[in-house]
Amino acid sequence: MNDLDTLFKASTLDLRAIGAAFDAMDPSSRITAVRSLGKSAQQRLFAAADAGGGLDLEYMVPAARGELAEVIHYGKNSLPLFTHFQKRFARVPGRPDTLTGYNEQTMRPFTGPGYFEARVQGKEIAIDYTRVPREKCATWPEILPQTARLGRFVYAGMIDYLRRVSSHVTIGRAVRGGKETENYFLLCREG
Repeated sequence: MNDLDTLFKASTLDLRAIGAAFDAMDPSSRITAVRSLGKSAQQRLFAAADAGGGLDLEYMVPAARGELAEVIHYGKNSLPLFTHFQKRFARVPGRPDTLTGYNEQTMRPFTGPGYFEARVQGKEIAIDYTRVPREKCATWPEILPQTARLGRFVYAGMIDYLRRVSSHVTIGRAVRGGKETENYFLLCREG
């Protein structure tokens, strides 16, 4: 992690070097590293990742996993509280251009699961909370609209945009009602 610390102290971020540092870590260390980065690092990394390679659905959920088979991405957001979470994704039967998913986090009983559909948009993945999926993994919670519970304050009208950092790590930014927010998050795919 010292290499990563040094890379984030640079005046200009070297996305390739940061990606290589993440890739050199074992899975547990990679999750720990992702969850150690605060808002400033996330904001800078999102800007640097604009020049990076694109994302596709295979990156998020390998086709070999099959339909409605969960893939967990461990997350850290830039909010002041409740910063650790998971985004869980799965392939949708008969819809190769769409993933289904939801947010697993400690506030889920109050906010709801935050279901979404994900698709490729340009070289990013759009995690679209305005589209509530019909399909889910059998073990996932009940699908609720974003207006249920306190979800209307968290998920309603939101689309997250993900960019590639490394072979397991992505950086995202929330857009609500078409306006960019200052809310960022990192994800680390399991394995």
